[in-house]
Amino acid sequence: MSYLKFERATMTNLQAVMQKELLRTNRSGAYSCSTLVDCNTRKYHGLLVTPVPEIDDDNHVLLSSLDCSVVQHDVEFNLGLHKYQGNAYSPNGHKYIRSFNCDIVPTTIYRVGGVVLRKELIFQHHEDRILLRYTLEEGTSQTLLRFRPFLAFRNVNDLAHENGVASRDYREVENGISTCMYKGYPRLYMQFSKKNTFHFSPDWYRGIEYPKEQERGYAYKEDLYVPGYFEMEIKKGESIVFAGSTTKSKAASLKKLFDSETASRPPRDNFYHTLISSAHQFFINKPDGDYILAGYPWFKCRARDTFISLPGLTLAIEDVGRFELFMKTAGQALDDFLIGKPLQYDIAEIEQPDVPLWAAWAIQQYARKVGREQCHRLYGPLLDNIIQTILSGRHPNITVSDNRLLAIDGHERSMTWMNSSVYGKPVIPRSGFVVEINALWYNTLRFAANMAEKRGDSGTVQQMEAEAQRVAEAFRSVFVNESGYLWDYVDNGVPNVEVRPNMVFAVALEYSPLLPEQQKSVLDFCTRELLTPKGLRSLSPKSGAYNPLYVGTQNQRDWAYHQGTAWPWLGCFYLEAVLKIFKRSRLSFVLRQMVGFEDEMFYHAIGTMPELFDGNPPFSGRGGSAFAMNVAALLRMSKLLETYTC
Repeated sequence: MSYLKFERATMTNLQAVMQKELLRTNRSGAYSCSTLVDCNTRKYHGLLVTPVPEIDDDNHVLLSSLDCSVVQHDVEFNLGLHKYQGNAYSPNGHKYIRSFNCDIVPTTIYRVGGVVLRKELIFQHHEDRILLRYTLEEGTSQTLLRFRPFLAFRNVNDLAHENGVASRDYREVENGISTCMYKGYPRLYMQFSKKNTFHFSPDWYRGIEYPKEQERGYAYKEDLYVPGYFEMEIKKGESIVFAGSTTKSKAASLKKLFDSETASRPPRDNFYHTLISSAHQFFINKPDGDYILAGYPWFKCRARDTFISLPGLTLAIEDVGRFELFMKTAGQALDDFLIGKPLQYDIAEIEQPDVPLWAAWAIQQYARKVGREQCHRLYGPLLDNIIQTILSGRHPNITVSDNRLLAIDGHERSMTWMNSSVYGKPVIPRSGFVVEINALWYNTLRFAANMAEKRGDSGTVQQMEAEAQRVAEAFRSVFVNESGYLWDYVDNGVPNVEVRPNMVFAVALEYSPLLPEQQKSVLDFCTRELLTPKGLRSLSPKSGAYNPLYVGTQNQRDWAYHQGTAWPWLGCFYLEAVLKIFKRSRLSFVLRQMVGFEDEMFYHAIGTMPELFDGNPPFSGRGGSAFAMNVAALLRMSKLLETYTC
């Protein structure tokens, strides 16, 4: 039985299916994304979206969509779908869909009278080439297929509009054409595995709307250029492959290419395998190194996201080699920053104060996987550099206070993962002693002592343990309050009293600065005030600032971003803490929570996890379509649960 399958009732229900997206990537930065019925609802959607480094460091929509029509007896049945003004949809191709399946490659079955057409989609690895295969499964009369490409040639943050500058020129290539609308862009090659006729009939399709952008308060109307249409006959049992690419394809090899790409795809037949497939979508290979993308569709490579995601996306799926590959880039970038060398890698926010501490945590997970000896050999110098840079005061955004806690200044610029800003100012100015930064600092010191003990370095063991002991005492003195939870941050002696989820790290990390009874108290607060089926809320509902709905304009969403929204990656750290404290006695509870996450495989971008959720029922998914930290956390939890259920 299929895991990611949707029947006709869902596929023809526009209200339901327009909320379900399909994301495919190529590990080189390009992607293909739309709804399951191929109706683009975001300006980031497109059949072929690719970086154009000659223009900027963003992605660009080249081929927005490809409408396929079935023609019999001179009657055309268009399978495409676009939204126009007045909630009008045309050509309503979704009504011909009978089913959709995504267990291996995305497969849509259409029925038009006596014609049954199967469409399959795949993105070639490491090439900016999208492949579509059309197979006529049933059909008694002569059948033609007609394809209209909708072109944009624009930055994902912009919208295209009819103009006289766009070039209409095209070149004939093998079984297709190539074209380029604007100077500076690569040529777009549109080719088929079968000879066809291209009819040059240039026109603009005006006023196509993207409702997701309208919801977000952005411009949402676009004009797309259609240069003409391709037409060819198809016989029963025959398959035709389309390739949209920035380089020329060999038409004769397209069918074989589609088969070979399909054979390399793992099945998505259960929750864990689907998460593994999703993990691969965040892997980016660039000429200067290997990166982890923070998410889709608008995220870039960010240092914090990289180190938090790294263990889950690699070690949890038994891919130690890929951990080392990504650390070769991210670890070197961090090492260069710590010693003051110019940054040579395309990783953002590496100067943030918690980044080296999350890097140490990632190294700690590696040590647990492969052993301390190998870990020290590969990452011992980086771990030492992290600690010595902080202790010596060389990190530009960290101060070691007299009580040995770490202090930061986040008044004018966000310095933690709660990084939303409005009018250039942090919504949550977390400054002074920040709870998760100091929990991570304690964990780092104890981990360093453990590593030194393994290699018999008694001097380092003594130094790290002494430092950790002072940090633990100060941590309990500064953050523990009479109510039983932890202050989120304490700035110049004044605590922020809001109940936030960052205190969970003081319990979930391998080494906790809290006493056992304090750890249980923190977990109780998280359970009572922050826990949802989709993760931990970023703020307790009891707070006057609680804003659980991530909707509205950009400013409205920025105000709500960390003021009550729920985050799965935080929820997984909470579940890890639960298992750490209560062991098997809470196993059934943890398993029930995981079911709540699995439900999301069938919503939003299917087979992956969105960025965040509303903090109140029905806990709707919001933000980016796919978020690396959430997928990584769920993979880590799935792997951890194996030790309890096997």
